[in-house]
Parts: sequence; structure tokens; C-alpha cells
Amino acid sequence: MEVVISAVAGELASRFISYLLNKYHPKPSRSEAEELIERLQHLLMRVSMIVEEADARYITNSGMLLQLKMLSEAMYRGYRVLDTSRYRTLQDSAGFDEVSIKDSSTSSMYLAIPLKRSRTTTEKDDKATCLESLGALESLEVAIANMAEFVLLLGGCERMSRRPYDIYLYTDNFMFGRHAEKQKLLSFLLQHRPAGDAPAILPIIGGAKVGKKTLVAHVCGDERVRSCFSSVLHLSGDSLLRHGRTMSGMNMLVVIEFASDVSDDDWKNFHSFLITMGRGSHIIIISRIQRLARFGSVKPIFLSVLSYDEWRYLFKTLAFGSIHVY
Repeated sequence: MEVVISAVAGELASRFISYLLNKYHPKPSRSEAEELIERLQHLLMRVSMIVEEADARYITNSGMLLQLKMLSEAMYRGYRVLDTSRYRTLQDSAGFDEVSIKDSSTSSMYLAIPLKRSRTTTEKDDKATCLESLGALESLEVAIANMAEFVLLLGGCERMSRRPYDIYLYTDNFMFGRHAEKQKLLSFLLQHRPAGDAPAILPIIGGAKVGKKTLVAHVCGDERVRSCFSSVLHLSGDSLLRHGRTMSGMNMLVVIEFASDVSDDDWKNFHSFLITMGRGSHIIIISRIQRLARFGSVKPIFLSVLSYDEWRYLFKTLAFGSIHVY
């Protein structure tokens, strides 16, 4: 009930704010709107370069990862607003709202009704589009204003090595988004070295088909990650004890996928085998069950579904093609 009340209250507040903005914000002139879109486009070019450069380096600073996440969210929102504004401009220039139908038949009257409604709402749509563009522009400007230290520190981060054909694989077989999560996983595998004999354990928790295994597979393809471990073993929860005895003394990366919860006793039995693994071994737990995060030795990574802005950008990239897949 509280969730419903909160959702209704949020919707009412959103509509009230939109009403005030539409009532008191003056309609922008065409030149002002074009200038706004041009500024947004230039900012998106700058932000895209920063995100692309960050994606090609090893980032271990948690503050930088948070900034990267905020920057990528602002970038995807900005691209959505830019595309929407361009579509509105194309629609206006094509004169979609000025089509007149001279036939007085019933079918013609049926078509004329939505056209008339479209004309009456054009001014409102223009104002809403401009306000959304202004909001996206302000978000990008705030993000870039705080990027000076980020860019400076980014220059000190080691660059990832890529083979000549990686760019083609990157466009046809890629992991979209998840910039901060990818860097967190890389940092865990390359930097985290726990004290004692027990291996480091990182849970990755998320719903169905949000990209948990895709994220792990993408990071495991990194050359530095492959060179850190003698082998990578993929297990299901049912095969833990069966493979446990084969891992003694080996420096391994073990990826375990759990489809159901695991009792503490079963985990203790398997953990006793983990201690016999070579120093530097790492464990990644993949599951939909949030309770399994309790077995981690570090803070878990929680994956949620991609935002609408991210899905929209991905669809546009797949539909029309681009080497700029972020």
C-alpha cells in the first residue's frame, strides 16, 4: 500500500511541476531552440569521448567509478533528448501538422480529427521538448564541470591492450553499458588480494537476463585477467562438492552460478575446499537470489535492468549501425 501511495504521490508531483513549467515558462523561439540543441550536441561529443576513453582504461578508484556511472547516465539521457528534438524539427519542417484534407467524406473527417488535435498541442509539445533539452543540457554541464579531476586521474590509469580486430568484435559482439560494473569487476580480479589463505569472493546479484554472465564473460576475456589465473572454472551450485577436490593448490578463478539458495552448512563444506586453493584465487558468485550476497568477502555488484535511455540508444545503434557503442 505504501508503494502505491508513493507512486501516486510522485505522479501527482510530477504533473504539478509540469503544469507550472508549461504555464510560466515562455515558449522558446526557433533560434533559441536550435542553439540549445547545438550546445547539447557539442556536450554529448565531449562526454562520449570521456566515456570511451574511460572504457579503455583500468579504473580502480571508487570515486571515479561513481562519476563514470553518473556521466554515462547523463550521456544516454542526452542522446534520447537530442534524437527527440531532431525528430520534432523534422516533423515541423515536413509540415505534418499543416496537411489539409479537402474530401468531405466520413473517412476524410476521421483522418482530420487527429491532425487538428496535433495542431492544438504543437506549442505544448515544443515547450515540453525545450524544457527536457534544457534539463539534459544542465545535467551534462554539471557532470562535465566536475570532470577536471576525473580526466586528470584517468590519464594515469593503465590503458587496456586491444588486438587490431577488437574494434570489429566490439561492434558485432559487444557488452553494452555497465561501464562502472565492468571496472569494479576488473578491479576485484586484478587488484584485490585478501589476507590469509581464503580466496576473495564477489557476488554478482541481479534478475533474469540482466547480463550477469555476459559481464563476467566480457571481463574474463581481458588479457590481464587471463594471465592472472592458471584456469577459469565455471560451476553450477549442484557441482560444487564434486569439483572441490580438483582445485587444491591451484591459482584459479571459479565462477559459480546458483539457481537456488544455499544453506550455511553446504557453503561451509565447499568453503573448506576453497581454502586449499592457491593464494590469489578468486570466486565469483552469480545468482538472482540476494541472500547469497552474504557469502561475499567484498561488497557485491547488483545489476538491474538497463534504463529506457540505454535501451533506446542500443536499439538505435543496432538498427542503424555505429562504431560508437557505449
